[in-house]
Amino acid sequence: MSRHERGPVARLLSVNVGRPRQVTWNGKAVRTSVWKLPVQGRRMVRNLNIDGDEQADLAGHGGEHRAVFVYQMDSYHYWEQQLGRADFTFGQFGENFTVEGLLDNEVCIGDRYRIGSSVFEVTQPRVTCYRVGIRMNEPRMPSLLVAHHRPGFYFRVLQEGEVGAGDEIVKVGEGPERLTVADVDALLYLSGHHSRKELERALRIPALSKGWQSSFEAMLQQESSTGAAEGNSGLAEQEPPPAWTGFRPMQVSRIERESNSIFSFVLVPTDGQPLVAPLPGQFIVLRLPVNPAAPPLLRSYSLSDLPGADHFRISVKLEENGAGSAFMHSHVHVGDVLDVSAPHGSFTLRPGHDPVVLLSAGVGATPVLAMLHALAAENSQRQVWWIYGARNGEDHPFAKESLALLQRLALGRSHVQYSRPDPADHVGVDFDAPGRLSVAALEKLGVPRNGDFYLCGPTAFLQSMRDDLRKWEVSPEHVHMELFGALESTTPGMAQVGHTPHLPEGPPGPGPSVSFARSGITVAWDPKFESLLELAEACDVSVRWSCRTGVCHTCESGLISGSVSYQPEPLDMPAPGKMLICCSRPREDVVIDC
Repeated sequence: MSRHERGPVARLLSVNVGRPRQVTWNGKAVRTSVWKLPVQGRRMVRNLNIDGDEQADLAGHGGEHRAVFVYQMDSYHYWEQQLGRADFTFGQFGENFTVEGLLDNEVCIGDRYRIGSSVFEVTQPRVTCYRVGIRMNEPRMPSLLVAHHRPGFYFRVLQEGEVGAGDEIVKVGEGPERLTVADVDALLYLSGHHSRKELERALRIPALSKGWQSSFEAMLQQESSTGAAEGNSGLAEQEPPPAWTGFRPMQVSRIERESNSIFSFVLVPTDGQPLVAPLPGQFIVLRLPVNPAAPPLLRSYSLSDLPGADHFRISVKLEENGAGSAFMHSHVHVGDVLDVSAPHGSFTLRPGHDPVVLLSAGVGATPVLAMLHALAAENSQRQVWWIYGARNGEDHPFAKESLALLQRLALGRSHVQYSRPDPADHVGVDFDAPGRLSVAALEKLGVPRNGDFYLCGPTAFLQSMRDDLRKWEVSPEHVHMELFGALESTTPGMAQVGHTPHLPEGPPGPGPSVSFARSGITVAWDPKFESLLELAEACDVSVRWSCRTGVCHTCESGLISGSVSYQPEPLDMPAPGKMLICCSRPREDVVIDC
């Protein structure tokens, strides 16, 4: 087409804005801005927003690359037919601009448009979450938008200006690679659309937002890896499939005291068959027969020494009121046999050449100690920082072990702080400085900000250190954390309230048992729940989710044992040993890493 020829005119039909409001959904309060209403006259579009508009959840919406959301009348008509609806109004899909033209299968990432006196650039498809389902009164909507290749897209504002309904939309530039919005959306979310060539094309588009670039970089690395794990690394961190399903009997061959409160247990296979070496940083789940009259307790413990094929070592801290740790310390002896899961977990040492900062406190040393073992075994030439916090010398495990490992590293460095040193603890001998670990101490030591930071320890320590590292301008992609106990919840739009996990209200269900390993509870499945996510919520188990329909994989969790069925079917299945709790039900007894 010559520059003088023109196709159908694209036009802005409505400008829609909305501020956060609280709505009730499934008995819960949800804060959302998905309700957008048309405005009269012209509105100023600024770099982060349209005047009168506001996002409720800046983690999922808003920001420079998601300033304005666009949806098309063509898709309005499509969904009216598909859903048998005739009640749509402008802003129905949470969009700021309702437009004629600009179809998802025609508009390309990086295309530029002039509307009124403002200029825009296409940056990414919309990431759909459950709130569009609330707005549409159709819970399946997040999945449908992706499966039917009609997600809509975001604009970045290149030139601020005024816009109004009726403005013509004029294309003023084309993005490189000519990948459409629908193509890019399918590349991330739909099974069978992942290819090295297409990923490389997407990464050559400068306009593509940073979050999507990071997802495609992870997928490209997965494509390039020998023996790459199954699953989609663009949506969730991947790990090799578990070496076995369920539990395997292993015998306690040795018990060692590491500190006042920590014992190490060495486990060997009872059948003499070799184990598959875990990745440094992974954990196992033990099934503990604490009470013969009750279901066994499930407890997760990180592996704490050099990953190998002949044994596992775990190190268990005696916790106040901890039934599992009390059983391990008081009732488990050399020669006892325990049921042990295969290693799981994506908190693992990444390959590369950047500095490694192993930052831990208390018994949080265990997974990063396994990483230190692995680095020493390979004679790594990376800078390796062992930074550890304990209360005092009596509560300082692995002191000699970690020092010996660091001495084997050409660029190994150590810094240990005691928060409450005893009179017998000597600075410069037993520890390096009093007080609690802080980013100020890291800066004083000269710890490089461009390293990979691996954090493990008490929840308060992790939250504070993560926040301080962000303020210190360490890239979030380089901060990796392992939590003992329940994971942090991700419940977009809802207030996070901490509760102790408990059995759901009412009589037990008639179905198979569901065990939430991190939360330490086992319940009988009741088909009154639509999904395992709903059961977890009824038990106040800490959960992560966003779409609730099997699209985003935010809820992806380890499936320690058992199997599940899906309704709806995920658009891209998780890897073996993983499951999506948002749209699954148990087929049999299951143990889930939640």
